Amino acid sequence: MASKGQKFRKYTDDERNVLLKEYFDGASSGYLSRKYDIPIKTVKNWIYKYKNPDRFPGLGKKPTGRPKEKGLTIDDYKERYEILKKYQAFLKVQREKK
Repeated sequence: MASKGQKFRKYTDDERNVLLKEYFDGASSGYLSRKYDIPIKTVKNWIYKYKNPDRFPGLGKKPTGRPKEKGLTIDDYKERYEILKKYQAFLKVQREKK
């Protein structure tokens, strides 16, 4: 658990790629952890994420939020807005019934 005011080290993509290349060339994760002074858990996370690219697209950059839909027009947004307004009115009526 992080303590108040704790600083976290940021690693560049180049640093991560060098480490991963050495790992796949045969170096152990413990050795690389000591060599580059990086916590072993961080090294193991990078290796796991590299081996499972379908779960972590962008090598460790987890997607945030809902994927954006492409090709939506103004009419599509207006239709969604109207649906949302009707749903909010429905919820308001449901709350008043209780």
